[in-house]
Amino acid sequence: MVYQKLGVEFNKYYYESNTYKLGKDIVEEGLQSGVFYQKEDQSVWINLTDDGLDEKLVLRSDGTSVYITQDIGTADLKYSDFGIDKSIYVVGNEQDYHFKVLLLIMKKLKRSYADGMYHLSYGMVDLPSGKMKSREGTVVDADDLIGEMIQEAKTKTEELGKTDGLEESELNQLYHALGLSALKFYILKVDPKKRMLFNPQESIDFQGDTGPFVQYSYARIRSILRKAGHSDQWMNPKNQSESPSLLPAELDTIQTLYRYPAVIEEACNSYSPSDICSYCLDLAKSFNRLYNEASILNEPNELAKSNRLKIAAFTAETLKNALSLLGISVVERM
Repeated sequence: MVYQKLGVEFNKYYYESNTYKLGKDIVEEGLQSGVFYQKEDQSVWINLTDDGLDEKLVLRSDGTSVYITQDIGTADLKYSDFGIDKSIYVVGNEQDYHFKVLLLIMKKLKRSYADGMYHLSYGMVDLPSGKMKSREGTVVDADDLIGEMIQEAKTKTEELGKTDGLEESELNQLYHALGLSALKFYILKVDPKKRMLFNPQESIDFQGDTGPFVQYSYARIRSILRKAGHSDQWMNPKNQSESPSLLPAELDTIQTLYRYPAVIEEACNSYSPSDICSYCLDLAKSFNRLYNEASILNEPNELAKSNRLKIAAFTAETLKNALSLLGISVVERM
């Protein structure tokens, strides 16, 4: 199942058979309150012209429901089940008008949860022509795309010689994690409202603005911390020699770490996972500058070494947490 491969889980499923009658009951309620009106053929409509839209059918003349009827019923059912303050509909921008109508109807029906309903409209994802393109045309099966990305991850990893010392089972887990990271991160880093072109080769680049680059940065830090030994050895160094002033690269990484809570809050408020992607890249690049400009394990000053290891540990934990919010797992070795 595609959702399982992507690591997506659902708390509850709503089927049309569960919401069909409920939606019709709410339409009847709206008729009684004057929100809806009935035409001579007995079909039920709502007039939204004063709101800049048009007239919308909510129930056919033979009493059968339309999509909006079922969505009305589902909205009520979700609130009844969970008492939610926010209900976010993640649906492509082809349905923008549909959700404008739905949200407006729920407000006119005076549902207490209506102000918390939000349509997270996202642009379409295009694929380049070639092997990522299906035989039938431009529509690509999700299973095929996931399989292609895992294969791309394997090819790239082998080309870079990053498979030494890993068992076959570990390699398969690595390819799977890298492939899904490349796919998810590349799509999520773009503003959801924008249409985008997904480039498989670019998405797997270990040196680009990609998920695998962030994962590689995390794995590098974990390798440093393993070589440093148990944290008690460097969290509280015995040799209390004078610590030099922090380097610009150290300050930059610390300041980037400090921004994390504010970034997450803003991403939540703006419904923008791309903010988290941008932060992951900023933090990974900041630590890599520190790694390239200053010695960590070979630093002779014990306090300076301890400070850098602490920065490394906090960076790794923050990257792991941020990636998990994007549905991306980390890898301990690469």
